Amino acid sequence: MHFRMAHHPSSPSKSTSGWLALSPLAVFLCLYLVSSLLLNDFYKVPITVAFLFSSCYAIALTREGSIEQRIRQFSIGASDKNILLMVWIFILAGAFAQSAKAMGAIDATVNLTLCILPDNLLLAGIFLASCFISVSIGTSVGTIVALTPVAVGLAEKTGIALPFMAAVVVGGSFFGDNLSFISDTTIAATKTQGCLMRDKFRANFQIVLPAALIVLGIYVVQGLRLTAPAQTQPIEWMKVVPYLIVLGTAIAGLNVMMVLLLGILSTGLIGLFTGLPLFDWFGAMGSGITGMGELIIITLLAGGMLEIIRYNGGIDFIISRLTRHVHGKRGAELSIAALVSIANLCTANNTIAILTTGPIARGITMKYHLDPRKSASILDTFSCLIQGIIPYGAQMLMAAGLAEVSPLDIIGNLYYPFCMGLCALTAILLRYPKRYS
Repeated sequence: MHFRMAHHPSSPSKSTSGWLALSPLAVFLCLYLVSSLLLNDFYKVPITVAFLFSSCYAIALTREGSIEQRIRQFSIGASDKNILLMVWIFILAGAFAQSAKAMGAIDATVNLTLCILPDNLLLAGIFLASCFISVSIGTSVGTIVALTPVAVGLAEKTGIALPFMAAVVVGGSFFGDNLSFISDTTIAATKTQGCLMRDKFRANFQIVLPAALIVLGIYVVQGLRLTAPAQTQPIEWMKVVPYLIVLGTAIAGLNVMMVLLLGILSTGLIGLFTGLPLFDWFGAMGSGITGMGELIIITLLAGGMLEIIRYNGGIDFIISRLTRHVHGKRGAELSIAALVSIANLCTANNTIAILTTGPIARGITMKYHLDPRKSASILDTFSCLIQGIIPYGAQMLMAAGLAEVSPLDIIGNLYYPFCMGLCALTAILLRYPKRYS
């Protein structure tokens, strides 16, 4: 499941120049990212305020139509069916996370994890769990929803920084998002490039495996300094059941909303059985839902602003500019990587970025006789790289919301997406793997 932006039937405005059409994104990045870095405080400029200003600027920038028509176009993006689907997931995730905490599921799962894993393998274990779950279920958002509350509980028990622990989960979630056979990015990349999923997996796996091993090694080394408190509390096995239900149904391929609904119901039933009053359960769900309010507002504002950028021709412009400067196989592969990266930056959705640039990448692949399996891998890997490091992507917003930290704090602690991107860039420059180059 990803933060999707769909194409709408309305034709893009031709009166806004290309670079100007992209400028709302620059306004947002300057207001939020640059100012936070300059002030060395990621909470000075709330991300909601940054999106509000950049959204107003995007609407004012659009030259065609009355103010009502421009706002209507903005609302088309905000009310996109896939944006609203993410909103429903955020609501259910908030309700599940808070009700699981209230009935003791998180504490019980944390105690079990501390009991099973040695101290020095705690970080590596969470990373491996995130990789495994994301490969199994094909969704980074679902993985983050399932694991982040447990990771936060572990961080509180062991003294690990919350943003760091959230980053471990986010990093591992993109391993599966990139590789899983049932991930929509894999399906989009292989369909647009005309290759089989298993062939794309083989090429892709060779590119990203070094990154996963490097990051796993880093977590093993960092875990050597980690000491968890002695586990004296008895493990309440019944309270672990909601998480087992969530993980089991997710791995079985059940829809993420159904997974969360089953999780919420299980926390209520087991909570009532173990002494949680009914109205305390209701109250926990309510506070969890309202706690997702900022996340929902950001999602709606981002959806609207990015739709205005598309409507004004910003995405079409950058694609046409990049495809003019392609020379040779290496340059062709680099242009595919740049295309999908910029498209992802402008849509905050890796699947839509692949679908937007996939046909152009297919044309480049045929013109320069590239291997479609390598092209599909480049599309998928670089889209996941950008999706994993932008502060307004659904995955980062979800992790930040559940861990109650700033998205920029998490980005500063990420290893895997950056390492994955470096390995993918090296694979292009060194023409690796040879079989697919």
